[in-house]
Amino acid sequence: MWDKKREGDSDNGHFTVLGKDVTFKGIVHFHSTVQLDSSIEGEIHAKGMLVIGENATIRGTIVAETIVTRGKIHGNVTATSKIQLLKPAVVLGDISAPSFSMEEGAFFKGSIDMGSHPVADELQQTPLVLTEPPQRLTLSRPVLIESERES
Repeated sequence: MWDKKREGDSDNGHFTVLGKDVTFKGIVHFHSTVQLDSSIEGEIHAKGMLVIGENATIRGTIVAETIVTRGKIHGNVTATSKIQLLKPAVVLGDISAPSFSMEEGAFFKGSIDMGSHPVADELQQTPLVLTEPPQRLTLSRPVLIESERES
């Protein structure tokens, strides 16, 4: 409906804009770049870049190639390429993307999963050695206390 491509059209210069007077509930799919300045509740699936404007409020799940936001998102966000939070963005939810950046003045509350990385994978395999017991321990890899370690 909003993003029907004619055969032969390219993404260069072609994008969809949903203005701040648009309110949408449900599941929406975009196949090229889209800019949202609207209020959406539900799921957003974008194969291209998703630009979320300062006036936008999204409640739900977002899956896109690249996400750039200045708006408000309450829900989990997945980007297959990267996600950028620009001032004054507010994101409440978990983020999954291989590349993440956040400008000073943006707010984020949740967890970030950047996928696997050779160094991170290696670090998770080696035990963490501490010289004294921690007050609170919530690590996901083996921990050795120095006093328990064999010399």
